[in-house]
Amino acid sequence: MARIPPRFAPLLFAGLMSLTMATVMSGFLTGVNTGFGDGYVSRWLNALLLAWPVAFAVVLLVAGRIRALVARLTTH
Repeated sequence: MARIPPRFAPLLFAGLMSLTMATVMSGFLTGVNTGFGDGYVSRWLNALLLAWPVAFAVVLLVAGRIRALVARLTTH
């Protein structure tokens, strides 16, 4: 299996984390707000396509700050 160079780790992390969170949250909220019946998967995928780029940008922008906050709030 081909490995990704370490310099791309922050982008890979942001991509995987944002995809995971956007998938779960858009699926859950789509179901809660519009129901899990007919057309659910289509509505979910539409919501995911809107949510993922936003989530990706947010992870890229705040991940470093969140790591720094966690480091300050925890003891060594």
